[in-house]
Amino acid sequence: MFSSPPPLAPPTTEEDALRWLRLIRSPRVGIATFFRLMAEHGSARAALEALPDIAAASGAKDYQPCPAGVAEAELAAGRKAGARLVCFGDACYPLTLMEIADPPPLLWALGDTDLLNRPTIALVGARNASSLGLRMTKALAKGLGAAGNVVASGLARGIDAVAHDVALATGTIAVQAGGVDVLYPPENATLAGRIAENGLRISEQPMGLQPTARHFPRRNRIVSGLSQAVVVVEAAAKSGSLITARCALDQGREVMAVPGHPFDARASGCNMLIRDGATLVRGAEDVLAALSALPDVEPPTARKPPETAPEPAPQANTAPPADIAERILDLLCQAPVAEDQLIRDLGLPAQKVAAELLTLELEGMIERRAGGLLALCA
Repeated sequence: MFSSPPPLAPPTTEEDALRWLRLIRSPRVGIATFFRLMAEHGSARAALEALPDIAAASGAKDYQPCPAGVAEAELAAGRKAGARLVCFGDACYPLTLMEIADPPPLLWALGDTDLLNRPTIALVGARNASSLGLRMTKALAKGLGAAGNVVASGLARGIDAVAHDVALATGTIAVQAGGVDVLYPPENATLAGRIAENGLRISEQPMGLQPTARHFPRRNRIVSGLSQAVVVVEAAAKSGSLITARCALDQGREVMAVPGHPFDARASGCNMLIRDGATLVRGAEDVLAALSALPDVEPPTARKPPETAPEPAPQANTAPPADIAERILDLLCQAPVAEDQLIRDLGLPAQKVAAELLTLELEGMIERRAGGLLALCA
């Protein structure tokens, strides 16, 4: 942990921004490592100069940070797309996102960045939403927007798309799993264009990146991190929406859910959340009432790096994600195991293991049980 993290000054020139981009895009430099290197070396330039020696000291051979040309090409692609690079510490970087354990050092933003520091509520749910679910989403998005809130979601099919569409008039933020210039899914391309014109699309991923399964849990923690609360409209028992809800709980956000019929699989996740303590939502008034009952919390004013346990410096023997996932599956069985015990058995940083657990959970290969236990799915 950082004992007393100094304020992190954002880049003031394009050259500085290029170095930030090179650092976060360098091999084996994750979010925690980025902030640790910045804290230890004082600037991205110094951190980039130190990286090869750090890697060599840990046994890596011929380590090279992200080449300048790669970062320059990404900056050029951003300019071509009309996107803006928002860095941790910028005036428009969302204060709520600064509070989470793993805030993205950089965000590509396409649209109205003023939305980033307005009160935000996330609406998420099933891609194969029911007619009732879509009607409820429309009512929630309209009511929450009319009350002055921005609606955040993940630009997916179903609930996400309807939430964005209705909230365009009052403010919406779409968090993308791939590059901010990549229109995914393709059927939402027209909606994505309208959001860029009248709302905001953001992504932490490189320009042009096509999303894969492992990118969606990372996106979900930004959706929840931006928001005061996450409202789940419809969700199956094993779904990405429940991962967003779990991210929200880990981040200290409010989790709310719309109940559904016990025989409807699309309502099972919501009903589980309510059973476990989520606020039951019948309309926008319930969401607003729950938020108004919360104590006022001072937002962070000093823009400091997150106080998280750092990832290790680049290691020659760092296992790639596929190997970590395989080791997790080898260690787990249908008899539940405590998550902290699994992390100790793996001998890896908790943050790295957590990311892989989210992916495996989203893929339906593992499940979480009461008391922080993990098990293979039957």
